[in-house]
Amino acid sequence: MTPLSPRLLKGGLVQVDPASGKVLRVIALQYNPDSVTRSVQVQASGGEGSDRSQALRLKGAGIETIKLEAEIDATDRLAEPSSNPDAVQLGIHPELAALEALVHPRADALQQNEALASAGVLEVLPLEAPLTLFVWSKQRIVPVRVTDLSVTEEAFDAALNPIRAKVSIGLRVLSVDDLGFKHRGGTLFMAHLRAKESLAARARSVPLSELGVEALP
Repeated sequence: MTPLSPRLLKGGLVQVDPASGKVLRVIALQYNPDSVTRSVQVQASGGEGSDRSQALRLKGAGIETIKLEAEIDATDRLAEPSSNPDAVQLGIHPELAALEALVHPRADALQQNEALASAGVLEVLPLEAPLTLFVWSKQRIVPVRVTDLSVTEEAFDAALNPIRAKVSIGLRVLSVDDLGFKHRGGTLFMAHLRAKESLAARARSVPLSELGVEALP
């Protein structure tokens, strides 16, 4: 890349401590995917057969899901083995493990809960994971839960370490309905929602005539 070339930003996932806001881990996608699929399900107040006064009411933020596919490849690093000893020894195991850690509780936390259950504690709370954020430019920083993770390992070295893989990641955006307004993730969601409203305000509203209509009935 020449000095005049624009710096290529990477998308990725960030884990933060929800209490302190401390960044615990940043996972940058090695190559930005060509496409990101998003789906938003409306949370309407009125359903079929409900009161007509509820027809236009929304009971909460839309439920948004995100799907993307990423590629992880150690080929370039293996071409310079002296500078990349981990890639030579482990292939892309560390990168895959970092992604898989997003969907597993820590081993120590599992053992602590098991110890509490064995000690007769009546209510052992489910383990709380760090807050995960999906970062795709400054305009899209949203709290998410990883809903599914699929890994296809496509090439291996002589020690059977994977050196190339495709990863499919499913995410669900967490809103204030999930986290509450006081949670750090809820604050980030509200900032994201306000950013969407600001962007929507910059979209040009066209005259009715462009839709072939002179006036509404």
